[in-house]
Amino acid sequence: MKTFLRGELDKRIYMKQPEGFVQEGQENKVYFLKRSLYGLKQYPRQWHKRFNSFMIKAKYTRCEYDSCVYFKQCKDDLTYLLLYVDDMLIVARNKTFRILKPN
Repeated sequence: MKTFLRGELDKRIYMKQPEGFVQEGQENKVYFLKRSLYGLKQYPRQWHKRFNSFMIKAKYTRCEYDSCVYFKQCKDDLTYLLLYVDDMLIVARNKTFRILKPN
């Protein structure tokens, strides 16, 4: 199970070759990471930035009091999306409303 979507990195990060993947004759070389890896301390922040960007494109508004709460007003319907790590709770009156479809 993937906990987070892969986020983009803001800065250059290099890592040692993982055990079992060390290439003979190139033991002193390192990998340059193009995307965030699970286990990096930057990983949750990068994922949340990517998620937030998607939600804004989908016309959701982020709550100013809790950055993990999003809402969207569409005509008379109000939809809430509450985010906790990789779990979401979506609350709406009408279940046919297309919750995450960007407009």
